[in-house]
Amino acid sequence: MKFAIQVNEGPYQHQAADSAYFFAKAALEKGHEIFRIFFYHDGVNNSTRLTTPPQDDRNVVERWAELAEQHDLDMVVCVAAAQRRGVADEGEAQRNGKDATNIHPRFRISGLGQLVEAAVQSDRLVVFGD
Repeated sequence: MKFAIQVNEGPYQHQAADSAYFFAKAALEKGHEIFRIFFYHDGVNNSTRLTTPPQDDRNVVERWAELAEQHDLDMVVCVAAAQRRGVADEGEAQRNGKDATNIHPRFRISGLGQLVEAAVQSDRLVVFGD
């Protein structure tokens, strides 16, 4: 089965990001395909490379990045949600007059069209968080 996954919650405020990660990992281990993971609303905070949790806590951003690296996952961050929450890549930083970027290189910023495409191209769209 081919899945698209939508993550709507941040990495440390809600269980949804952890649940989405463990769902994606289990699906891949069972031989399923993930067409795309789309980070929306506060879920865009899963993509910031500046996240530095305490040593005894999980690093949610690195965990997502490692899974993406291992399985060549397409991880898309909603541009509007990212702008509202201060998540920027090089293009968005330049376009908005910002002097820094903070998105992890395994993620990319794009629009809601990527979510629609993922839903159309997949057998199931699974949403985590409100």
